[in-house]
Amino acid sequence: MDTITKNLLAFIEKSPTCFHAAETMKTKLAENGFTELKENEKWKITKGGQYFVTRNDSSLIAFTIPAGEMKGMRIMASHSDSPCFKVKENPEIETEGHYVKLNVEKYGGMICAPWFDRPLSIAGRVIVREPETGKLRSVLVNIDRDLLMIPSLAIHMNREVNDGYKYNVQKDMLPLYGDAASKDSFMKLIAGAAGVPEENIMGHDIFLYNRQKGCTWGASEEFLSCSRLDDLQCAFASLEGFLAGEKKHYMAVHCVLDNEEVGSGTKQGAASTFLYDTVTRVHEVMGYSREDYLIHLADSFMVSADNGHAVHPNYTDKTDPVNRPYLNEGIVIKFNANQKYCTDGVSAAIFRNICQKAGVPFQTFVNRSDMAGGSTLGNISNTKVALNTVDIGLPQLAMHSPYETAGVRDTEYLIKAAKVLFA
Repeated sequence: MDTITKNLLAFIEKSPTCFHAAETMKTKLAENGFTELKENEKWKITKGGQYFVTRNDSSLIAFTIPAGEMKGMRIMASHSDSPCFKVKENPEIETEGHYVKLNVEKYGGMICAPWFDRPLSIAGRVIVREPETGKLRSVLVNIDRDLLMIPSLAIHMNREVNDGYKYNVQKDMLPLYGDAASKDSFMKLIAGAAGVPEENIMGHDIFLYNRQKGCTWGASEEFLSCSRLDDLQCAFASLEGFLAGEKKHYMAVHCVLDNEEVGSGTKQGAASTFLYDTVTRVHEVMGYSREDYLIHLADSFMVSADNGHAVHPNYTDKTDPVNRPYLNEGIVIKFNANQKYCTDGVSAAIFRNICQKAGVPFQTFVNRSDMAGGSTLGNISNTKVALNTVDIGLPQLAMHSPYETAGVRDTEYLIKAAKVLFA
């Protein structure tokens, strides 16, 4: 458990953005003998082979082909993005000739208050033009030091702040970058991190991230806190179980999609054709017919893995009276009558069977009937690749905070369940 937690926290620290998360997984897959495929090149796939493909540098699908006849697919899908702030174009804002702050906008539905008064930095990708060829390439950047802060307004100037405050992102959430001497240096800083001249940068996708490292805590160190547990905890567990599973008779698929936090409606999100394109292309290259694909699809199963809400010790009334998940007590199976989650009786039964075979506990989550809940990628993905799917997650507190909390035992539970799924 200690080793799994350390590896999880190391994985998250290497993944300050969705782009870095995809790169971290690519490195791990390559170390385990997987071959990278490109969407704009012909694919050569053989029985017994193992491969991965990315889209937009932020979504990744890894898969293995059984050595014998394929019986169907086993898929676990999670997402690479987390709520944060994105740096706008022309980001510098000078304030009264003394400060320089950065112009940012919200990405996803985050809790704003915890972003104040903590060291922040920036990471993402820049698109660079090569002067010799004129071609464009993507370069990952991470300013790996304490760079920014969003200072709170003193209580003396806002006496009602503890009575409730509605944050205005354009006014309240702009991070302080430097004093007057830092003017016109931000893009130079980015260019230096990319190792290119500033004039060669043609575009960027840069995000703020929390610099506070992950930790374990509690009376028996039973809790862990870190940034981006939603949903890198599930992505990590999926990858570990995928690599450990036997993957003998089914096409095993580790799928991590981007943009879940903003609705999935992008070319690299769950509403895109990325998963569909990948699994149908594999079937075509392997010589299977359209009917073979549909038969395999009918014999397939997907786990949509996105963290869920645990009962909060200070707000126990916010949870359903009887479906009450707790930290360290197992994987959460998520239900919703209006199909915000795609779990039904069939997929719940299949996943419960998987958990029992893996010897891991499971819990159930249903929203209070008088409260609107969230949604996830399962149903959205099913509109493109329709198969029996269960929505699950690991229980956590402070979801969408820049520092979230989970239980140290639950990651291992999902790894074990994923290993059985991919067997």
